[in-house]
Formats: sequence, structure tokens, C-alpha cells
Amino acid sequence: MTSETLLTGRVLVYTGSPFEGDPAGAARLDEAVLIRDGRVVRTGTARALRSEAPQAKTEDMGDALITAGFVDAHAHYPQTAMIASWGKRLIDWLNTYPFPEEMRFADPAYAAEIAGRYLDLTLSNGTTTVASYCTIHPESVEAFFTAARSRGLRAAAGKTCMNRNAPDGLCDTAQSAYDDSKALLERWHGTGRLSYIVTPRFSPTSTPDQLSALGALWSEHPDCLMQTHLSEQPDEVDWVKSLFPEARDYLDTYEAHGLLGARGLYGHAIYLEPRERDRLREVGAALIHCPTSNTFIGSGLFNMALAKSEGQRVGLATDTGGGSSFSMLRTMAAAYEIGQLSGTALHPAQLYWLATAGSADAMHMGDRIGNIAPGMEADLIALDLASTPAIAQRVASADDLWEALFPTIMMGDDRAVKVVWINGHRAHG
Repeated sequence: MTSETLLTGRVLVYTGSPFEGDPAGAARLDEAVLIRDGRVVRTGTARALRSEAPQAKTEDMGDALITAGFVDAHAHYPQTAMIASWGKRLIDWLNTYPFPEEMRFADPAYAAEIAGRYLDLTLSNGTTTVASYCTIHPESVEAFFTAARSRGLRAAAGKTCMNRNAPDGLCDTAQSAYDDSKALLERWHGTGRLSYIVTPRFSPTSTPDQLSALGALWSEHPDCLMQTHLSEQPDEVDWVKSLFPEARDYLDTYEAHGLLGARGLYGHAIYLEPRERDRLREVGAALIHCPTSNTFIGSGLFNMALAKSEGQRVGLATDTGGGSSFSMLRTMAAAYEIGQLSGTALHPAQLYWLATAGSADAMHMGDRIGNIAPGMEADLIALDLASTPAIAQRVASADDLWEALFPTIMMGDDRAVKVVWINGHRAHG
């Protein structure tokens, strides 16, 4: 039986990229969105859509802003329990917090507990799709995909592969990394709304043989995404040079082993050399900006203006738990602050696009999620733009949508997320 729902409120529809031309002109506001069997039929006036679908169940969101759900293009769900842990630099922090915590994911029950906790936290913050690293344990992947499937989510994840410079309990081998990843890929990729991601953690924790094995797996399954880390901190870049003396640069440690391509997601990408920037743009790979992580761990300032002027594909991410928040609103705020420090004031339309359509495009899912358009999956949220007294008093004097939305970007949290719909069905609120 056909299921129809009519959501009324203020519906944000992107008509183009706000990084091309006038940012404020890249979107429009409609009055309603009609959903049929989990997909957007169209947006328009409430009167016209009621006439088209008189039997549709109406959900009136009042003054709330109805948008696409947030898309988090880089996260580590196994680090949920140790988010916001005091640390020094990247390598010290990894050894002190994430690695000991990730050892626990050999236990399927613990993995299932954290996977459910993580997805419930992200849903409450309006995130409807995430690309997550798991641990080296196949159990951690099984737990994540099982939890995501039970919630009806579009989600992507992969077994994190490491065979050196990590605790023994977190190391696999080149062969087991390939075998485990292949088995998980064949079990989960394309099941429902789930996608497998080939996942070498980063070059320092993989030997050339392991990188080559994962490059071979990716070439055998080119419709999969591949995710890793790139040029997060200067001392990390120096470490990579010492481990791979024959490489032209950090990116070459991936490129030489078949791990550079259009469906690659490269987290952080702060300290890129000209050749690296050129190659990433040439192949159409995605740079994933993780602003709260970059400030929390003291990594540096991602140059959004340079990336977009070069034509780079860019996504936005929390990088939980190096990132200090599960909220993409807080992530947008941090991206704005980093932009200011880098000399670029990102417009609210650009920030919100990065957290929705931009990240969806980075994950090659922009035809399905990240915007509200005919035929797209109805993963939507309703935002209260006056969720706290401090935000409400600022919004009262706003002159347009973007001025009204910006205080929620800068000061909002899960209280701003009134309702979350997954495939047209309420999942939160």
C-alpha cells in the first residue's frame, strides 16, 4: 500500500552550489514537501500538494526549517565512549585513548552496545548518514551495519586495517586485511541502504604489502568507497616520509598502491603539497574537512577557500572521537571559525551545504541524499530556529533566512533538532 506524508513548514531546497556565484541565491524556501513510499515526490505550496495528495498524512512543522538530514563523511564510531578525552598530539592521543578503547571491540556485545549508542546519538543530532571507520575486528563492522540496518539508515563503514605501529591486539596482516574486508564487503555492500568502504587507517599503520592488498580489493570493487587519513599534522607527514623514503609525498604512499581514485575520501588533508592537490583534483577525490578534530588535537587550519578555488571536492565531518562533538551544527560552527582564522568568512548557505549536499556528493550519494528534490530519499530533519533563549532573541531581529539560520549553526545543539525522518518515517522527535 502506498504511504504518503505531507510535511509543511519552511522547506530548504538547494538549487545549486553556494560556492558558485552568490551563496544566498543557491537555495529557495518552499512551503511543503510531499513524500511517497520513502521518497520525495516534490516540494511546493502546501495548497498545491494537498490538492495533489488529499489522502496524505499531514505533519505541520510550523515555523521549523525542514532540510535534508546531515551527512557526516568521516567518523570513528568505536571512539564514542572516549570522546573529549584530554590529549597531546595525534600519535600520543591515539596510543592513550583510541587504541585501548578499540581493543574492546573484539567483544561482539560491546561492539553492538556502542554501535547502537553512537547511531542514537547522531540521529538525535540530525545526522542521517555517516561514513564510519570500525576497528580491525570484523565483529565491529557486523555490529555497526546491524545497528544501522535496524534503524533503516543509509550508512557506510569498513574494517579498519593496520599491521604495524599499533598494539598487537589491533594488528592484522596484509592477507587477513584483504580476506576480512572482502568477506564483509560481500556480505554487506549494497544490502538495503548500506555501503562498504575499503579502510586502511593511514599509511604509518600499514606496510606497503597491506596497502597494495587493499588497493587490489578496491580495484576489484570500484563501486565501493575508500577512506583513509592524509596530512593531518606536520609530524605525521614527517613520519610518513621516514617510513616511505621512496615516495614523492604522503599521497604517493596511497597512489603507488592503488589507493587514489574518485571514490576516495581523504580525511583532514591540511598539509598538502602542490602535486598532491593537483592529483586529488584530477582524479575527483574528496577532501574531508574535520574542523572540531583539527582544533581539539591541534592539527591546523584547513584552507577551504584554496580547496574550493582549485575545484576540489570537499565534505564535512565530525571525526568522532578526535572531533569533540557528535553534532554537525557544532561542526559547521567550527568550520566557520577556522575559515575566519584562514581569512575566509564562509556564508551560512555554504556551511549548511557542506553538511548536507556537499558531504553527500563527497560520498557519491548526492543523487540520493543531501537535498530535497524529486526522487531523493526522504532523510529529513526539522530544525527549531529558536531552540534556546539566546538563539531566539537573536533570530527575532533576523532579516532573511540565512541570518535566521546562522545563530543555530553557531550556538545550536540537539535541542534544535525537532524531528528526524528516515525514509519518510519518524526516527526521532
